[in-house]
Amino acid sequence: MEEIIKTITLLLARWIEAGAATVIAFASARSFYLFVLAIVTDRSLLIPKEEIRLSLGRSLALALEMELGADILKTAVAPTWNDIGLLAAIAVLRTALNYFLERELRNAEQRGGTPNQPVESDVGLMGS
Repeated sequence: MEEIIKTITLLLARWIEAGAATVIAFASARSFYLFVLAIVTDRSLLIPKEEIRLSLGRSLALALEMELGADILKTAVAPTWNDIGLLAAIAVLRTALNYFLERELRNAEQRGGTPNQPVESDVGLMGS
C-alpha cells in the first residue's frame, strides 16, 4: 500500500510539473504574440509592453508556485536525507525567485501597470 501511495504521489508531482511547463509555454507564446502584434500593427498604445511583461510575470509566478507544490509532494515521499536536502534547496531557490519576481511585479504595477487586469488580447485581440 505504501508503494502505491508513493507511486501516485510521484505521478501527481510529475503532472503538476507538466502543468507548470504548460503555463510557462503558453504564457511565453502569448507574450511573444502580443509583442509582435504590438510592433507589426502599431498597437503599442493598446498593448503596452509593460503590461505584456506583467502578464508574463504573473504566469511565471503561478508556474513557480506549481513547481514548489510538486517539490513538496516529492519531499513527502523522498526516501533519503540527501533527496530531502536537495529538494529543500530547490524549494528555497524557487521561493526566493518567486519572492523577487513578485516584488518586481508590484514595483512595475506601481510604476504604471494595471494589476490583475486582462491584457487587451483577453478581450478580443487574439482573434484579430
